[in-house]
Amino acid sequence: MQPNIDESRLAVILHGRVQGVGFRWWARREATRAGIRGTVRNLPNGSVEVRAAGPAAVLASFLAALRLGPRGARVERTELLSTAGDLPPDFRVVS
Repeated sequence: MQPNIDESRLAVILHGRVQGVGFRWWARREATRAGIRGTVRNLPNGSVEVRAAGPAAVLASFLAALRLGPRGARVERTELLSTAGDLPPDFRVVS
């Protein structure tokens, strides 16, 4: 899918208690509600990676929500990445 000219990108790794608490499915629900496309996946080191695209203001709100996470999560650190890469037309949980 060709990115929209007004589309911004976000790529972040979230560290802390972010696996085993429904983080990926929560992130998918939040992104879908906001009209964001992208992916979320667990990483082998216990962190979660989110890559997303959408309007800049919407992504800023999404990032703020990610830093809080769902109930039971504890995000201790966020690591912003330099590129989001290719993204699907919707928001997906990937392995």
